[in-house]
Amino acid sequence: GIIALALEDDDEVIGERLTDGQQEVLLSTKSGQAIRFPEDDVRSTGRGTYGVKGISIDEDDAVVSLETINKEATLLTVSSRGYGKRSEVDGYRIQSRGGKGIITMRTTEKTGEVISMRQVKDDDHLMLVTDTGRIIRLRMAELRVIGRNTQGVRLVNTGPEERVVSLALLAEKEDEVAAEEVVVSVEED
Repeated sequence: GIIALALEDDDEVIGERLTDGQQEVLLSTKSGQAIRFPEDDVRSTGRGTYGVKGISIDEDDAVVSLETINKEATLLTVSSRGYGKRSEVDGYRIQSRGGKGIITMRTTEKTGEVISMRQVKDDDHLMLVTDTGRIIRLRMAELRVIGRNTQGVRLVNTGPEERVVSLALLAEKEDEVAAEEVVVSVEED
């Protein structure tokens, strides 16, 4: 392969998006900060360069997610202790890239650090995975939209040492899953 981006030793790529050059970008960090900026604030650089700074972070912080804004969606933020919340995109004002951003979730010992932020719609289904192997499926329609600067609500009860480690939007909807199960049971008869 060819080098697409230069990285420091302790850095890693967390995501990429195909855009039309006119999108808005949202980056979020594990400490609960987020920044929204226009894509055209990012100047073109060569393949082997480090690129430009999207958000300024403290030494012990890290960027955990990248989204390009869809104004019909809401933003789901999930923490390691099983808390989460949906917020309106408009709650995140447009800023210049490279700033500290604004609070997307109040992180505490009770909530844990932010593990990810995703755009979701009411008909989406989400799967949360814990480090003990538990998997929880959630319907986004059941999670109400609340303010940006909050702790959120408990999505999953975690044990004292258990943490949510990943989340994924499911490709199929519940009706499609039910239809597949009917087909399987018909074939088995």
